[in-house]
Amino acid sequence: MAPIEEAGSFWVFDPTQNTWSQLSPVDPKSQYPVGRSYHTLINNGTDTIYLHAGCPASGRLRDLWAFNIHSRQWRELPPAPGPERGGASIAYANQRIYRMNGFDGTREQGGAVDVYDLQTNEWTSLTYAPDGISGPSPRSVGCLLVTMIGGRQSLVTMFGEHDPSNLGHQGAGKMLADVWVFDLQSQQWTHVDVAEPNRPPARGWFDADVIGPEADANSGSIIVHGGLAESNERLDDVWRLNFV
Repeated sequence: MAPIEEAGSFWVFDPTQNTWSQLSPVDPKSQYPVGRSYHTLINNGTDTIYLHAGCPASGRLRDLWAFNIHSRQWRELPPAPGPERGGASIAYANQRIYRMNGFDGTREQGGAVDVYDLQTNEWTSLTYAPDGISGPSPRSVGCLLVTMIGGRQSLVTMFGEHDPSNLGHQGAGKMLADVWVFDLQSQQWTHVDVAEPNRPPARGWFDADVIGPEADANSGSIIVHGGLAESNERLDDVWRLNFV
């Protein structure tokens, strides 16, 4: 399945006008990342969007690119540690990009938080046992978010596909329903025990984002929407996870 090729462009939605516009590189002859699917994006909250990995027309990638929305220029950064993969998750905090998980075409990846330092332009890796006990098990098409939990900046990963379907994109594999928190200061994982019986079913291919924390709170919340259930059903539900 060939991805859409739009020469390094983005589509921008203006909620005040309810309109879409295309944001393209200022120089159409300049270098830009090849079209792909199964990739991941993050931004620094001000002026730069980062693109990582994914699947072009054939194979997989582990590249990292930065697009400045003001200069409208792409810049290629050092590639992440291998293997090449799709369905990875990335997050941005304190001039660092954090990368986890993904599918390399044979197996789900896990056991490392790879960290790219934007000041030194170098990658390092924080390894852990991906056994689902001391650290999250391997997965793809999950999420990785930065939020405050108990007044401490943390990464949160949740859900995702643990065992891919032999039908590829036409089927659903073994999905996960767990939530894990990585404390950026102690560099330790904690499994989150969600006490409520009413909780989201296992899924991958969903979207999620952070809310807060509010001015009088020490922890943020995470909104989860949609995704692909283990039954191969497309979901349209919305959930909010509050950390206390």
